[in-house]
Amino acid sequence: MKGAFEYMTENSSESRKYWPHTPLHHLTSGSVYIITAATIYKQHFFRSPEKLTILEQKLLSMASHSKWDLEAWAIFSNHYHFIARGYEDSMPLDRMINQLHSTTAREINEMEGLSGRRVWYNFWDTRLTYQKSYLARLNYVHQNAVKHGLVDVARNYKWCSAAWFEKNATRSQVSTIYGFKIDEVNVYDDF
Repeated sequence: MKGAFEYMTENSSESRKYWPHTPLHHLTSGSVYIITAATIYKQHFFRSPEKLTILEQKLLSMASHSKWDLEAWAIFSNHYHFIARGYEDSMPLDRMINQLHSTTAREINEMEGLSGRRVWYNFWDTRLTYQKSYLARLNYVHQNAVKHGLVDVARNYKWCSAAWFEKNATRSQVSTIYGFKIDEVNVYDDF
């Protein structure tokens, strides 16, 4: 494991310094990740249904274009979560996220007649390598709108994958995923 102030790049043996107050992004293709991203100062830039829809649609289309399979997502006014599975030919995940952030920031700034306003703060990633951890996090993302008190039943929140999941998965898959406890899942979600 690398020290807290340096890491090795995937395609190089050289180490690089990074700012110690930002999360490291050890992103590799052919893996599954849970991603959390937040707006700057936790501001509610995506408060309206129209803006939530823009962010969700951009995430879904960019993930598809970048060859990342989204397995769960939850979009909110000041943050989002998603779980994505990448492949050897997937676009680097950090590049996809940076494109998502620039595109959505420009779009909502344009809607509000602003230019150059910073919208996004950063994103946090965790590579999911253990099945139980992966399944618990799938449930966590599906249930996140309930956790935040926005709905009583996850499938009723329009900007998350719960309704899609319940419609497309088998009854036993839904039962298995929803059976995983999420109260001790460690995901940055202080919003």
